[in-house]
Amino acid sequence: MVVKKKLRTIFMYYLVLSIVASGFGGFANTTVYAASLSITNGGGWFETASVEWSPVSDAASYNVYVKSASAPDSQYKQIDTELIRSYGSYWRADAVGLAAGDYVMKVEAVLSDNSTVSTVSNTLSVAAHDRSGFAFASNSTYGTGSGAYNGDGTLKAGAQVLYVTSKNAQTVTLDVITSSSGAVTTGEGIGDILNLRQKGYDKRPLAIRFIGKITDADMNGQLNSSGYLQVKGKSNYSEMNITLEGIGEDTYAYGWGILLRYVGNVEVRNLGVALFPDDGISMDTGNVNVWIHHNDLFYGTAGGDADQAKGDGSTDLKSGSTYITLSYNHYWDAGKASLVGLNESAEFFITLHHNWFDHSDSRHPRIRTGTVHVYNNFFDGISKYGVGVTTGSSSFVESNYFRNAKYPMMSSLQGTDALGAGTFSGENGGMIKAYNNRIDEAASLIYANSDAGTTPANPTSFDAYLASSRSENVPSTFKTLVGGTTYNNFDTRIDMGVTEADIDDVSLVEQIVTAEAGRMNNGDFTWEFDNAVDDKSSSLNSALMSKIKNYKTQLVSVGGNSTPTEPTEPTARKVDVWDFGGIQTSGDLYNNNITAEVLNSKTTIKSGTFVTTAFGDLTIANPVTSDRSYYYESDDTTVGVKSLSP
Repeated sequence: MVVKKKLRTIFMYYLVLSIVASGFGGFANTTVYAASLSITNGGGWFETASVEWSPVSDAASYNVYVKSASAPDSQYKQIDTELIRSYGSYWRADAVGLAAGDYVMKVEAVLSDNSTVSTVSNTLSVAAHDRSGFAFASNSTYGTGSGAYNGDGTLKAGAQVLYVTSKNAQTVTLDVITSSSGAVTTGEGIGDILNLRQKGYDKRPLAIRFIGKITDADMNGQLNSSGYLQVKGKSNYSEMNITLEGIGEDTYAYGWGILLRYVGNVEVRNLGVALFPDDGISMDTGNVNVWIHHNDLFYGTAGGDADQAKGDGSTDLKSGSTYITLSYNHYWDAGKASLVGLNESAEFFITLHHNWFDHSDSRHPRIRTGTVHVYNNFFDGISKYGVGVTTGSSSFVESNYFRNAKYPMMSSLQGTDALGAGTFSGENGGMIKAYNNRIDEAASLIYANSDAGTTPANPTSFDAYLASSRSENVPSTFKTLVGGTTYNNFDTRIDMGVTEADIDDVSLVEQIVTAEAGRMNNGDFTWEFDNAVDDKSSSLNSALMSKIKNYKTQLVSVGGNSTPTEPTEPTARKVDVWDFGGIQTSGDLYNNNITAEVLNSKTTIKSGTFVTTAFGDLTIANPVTSDRSYYYESDDTTVGVKSLSP
């Protein structure tokens, strides 16, 4: 299956537009002269609209505006300059925080003589995010997981907005209320800002907008000792009102993960999370009303045990985390997609819907104790198992498409699990109510009350109870073989944050999920899985890992200035000599045989030869690469090195 940008077919459409007759055909590859300005691409997504345009040769800067398509020109609102970015051959701007509706965007080039030229997009149709599941249940603590946003997708009144890039992650500042008297402390660096918010005095809505590929080296000093950006409250379920979001199609948390602990009302969206240290997005302890959606979860690098070659959990939650929705995420060959529960004794509530489990192996999710609604997910070539229940948990599994999932549903020590050595470590079983799922090519699925599975029904040792209607209660006569637990029928007695009308027809699940899961417009990363091989293999795909490790951003600069102000990887980047430690140097600093070796245990690079081009500056004569590329800068006496990971 090829993952690529698609036309919107379900909730909205992606509109290719042009202002001049010759403007169709994708990204512009040449600079526009004579102060002409043409929009080459544009479209609407979920609560976001974007435009792209060709560079104007004599433009000093750009401004971008957005308004409702039906509003007068006086209603144009200028977007933040950080939302305007250069990609060399084209520029792009994203208007974020839009309610569903039709919009137009105006691009204005400010020329070197201070005159302006502008052009306006065609209509851009913006859709609403699907706010469903337990994160939005009426009986939950905060009633929403929208973070800094209102239910219609607009920013809440008084919201703060913070932009984080590879260049400013360590230096960005924000004033944070840090005492009951209203005293304010200025945090410096995204990690410091979030640490100040942990004090619990500042509950103002905060949208943290990440732009481009941000590496663990860029985040030096901002992560905890385990390699996570930590969003932490003062105590269980603390009100945070925070959204962490990527801008556009190419934002990456690259080499680091996100840890949520003791938080309430937090949203994480539109991020590519790659090469994370253990878990990608970890909801560790005491979280409530959390919404994790439209993210791309790639390989991690835990690598401890054999079953962690792809990382540990992509989106794990445990220790009293409840009223959480995981939706529209794209899991790329995950080894362990989502652990739900660890040592809980009390019931908790989780929803997974419209996720794309793309050739991943297990834990979709793997549930202990919890009450979990699993609907409209696409299980696409699952080498081990889909939904697994243990420890008295209850899961309602409805209207999902299981395509070549080896074991779609399992309960510990019974049914399919009892046919082998046991998948769930000897824990007591859990109960699944299954309804209206599409099952293609399962190796085994044993229902308690029907012969519809691939093996005959078994009323005492089964994988799931097959309901004849959505509202059917599972009789208490059906119990787990080990533990004697009955299904708790939560789906017929409590608010799940979703109605029957919200459930998509199972025949449309593949189409909807492959179009809408993951980052905006499916993100900028493409990969073709080989179903004949990858459906059954649980091994790390070395070619996929190589492509992830060698990913290079195309982003050139952030901000409306036409002269790049924030070069990333397309050109050599000079780095402060004190940014990276563990350097051993040899050779004559002012001659042509300077060598440098990275001693940091996380990466290895062989010695290379460099030449000086000016006093105190070094350029690469013979580039040396292993997993990563390096650039060097020197002062009079020392050589520094900084990772600019592909």
